Amino acid sequence: MTQDSNFLGVGYFEIPVSDLDRAITFYEHVLHTNLTRQLVDGFDMALFPALADGPGASGALAKGEVYVPAKAGPILYVTVPSIAVVLNRLSEVNGKVLLEPRDVPNQGIVAEFEDSEGNRVALFQSFD
Repeated sequence: MTQDSNFLGVGYFEIPVSDLDRAITFYEHVLHTNLTRQLVDGFDMALFPALADGPGASGALAKGEVYVPAKAGPILYVTVPSIAVVLNRLSEVNGKVLLEPRDVPNQGIVAEFEDSEGNRVALFQSFD
């Protein structure tokens, strides 16, 4: 298989939510970040901070009739410096761990949790 030069990687994601205020409180606490609330194309969203020169995609929490939280479907992996720290914060807001931390050989550590809206979200910590 040859590499398709038109594919540049994932550039943006949206996490469906039912209660945006609750989801903002949850994600700001668990990921220790600040989200910016904004109306985008008529949908109420909360944007994660974008890293202009960093790795990874930018994204948002999104509320609207087309956004339905679910555990099924694609899984978003959030890269964090310490899964243990994030899971500790998760326990402080009665979050639910779906997959306990485990090693991925030669890569890092992964874990999964259920967010305040019922979505499955994964965490990744590099061995580097």
